[in-house]
Amino acid sequence: MGIISRGFQGRRRDAGDRLPPGQYLVDDFPVLSAGPTPRVPLDRWEFTVDTEAGQTHRWSWAEFLALPQQTPTVDIHCVTKWTKLDTSWQGVSLDVLLEDVETAADYALVYSYGGYTTNLPLEDLLDGQAWIVHGFDGEELEPRHGGPARLIVPHLYFWKSAKWVRGIRLLNEDYPGFWETAGYNNYGDPWREQRYEGD
Repeated sequence: MGIISRGFQGRRRDAGDRLPPGQYLVDDFPVLSAGPTPRVPLDRWEFTVDTEAGQTHRWSWAEFLALPQQTPTVDIHCVTKWTKLDTSWQGVSLDVLLEDVETAADYALVYSYGGYTTNLPLEDLLDGQAWIVHGFDGEELEPRHGGPARLIVPHLYFWKSAKWVRGIRLLNEDYPGFWETAGYNNYGDPWREQRYEGD
């Protein structure tokens, strides 16, 4: 799949202790995607959580929007070394989506419309650390930025924040996703510069 890389107009400026090592600040919002942008009609959109025991929890778009909403403001860090501060989102915490899900799993594989996947420890999706968002900066989330809905996990590099999210599989064992099988770091902590395998 081709990679779309547009909008790199970052300039270096001081961000104090909010800028991870090796990163520079941007004011715009660069667009990078592993493949074409899928178009998902809202009447066919759904989000599912599949447990390791085979149970499925499902939300339609209307059901998803009816869940308690949050408006987190977070810094995001891309593995290509740009950082954008104080990004404002609207969506549903994974704590809400997983509240009634019975699981003993330790890992999650997030999958998207279009076929993209990424893996995370389940604990990185809980305790106010991750959201499925449908809004950015007071507007509907644009398809090029992952709309209608995407995952946001701001404490990890942004490739872990899957665009066009469709669901999560809870797993007993870790299973690498798209970029992880291509040599990217399995975890992706920007503060430890975990960009590639072995970092």
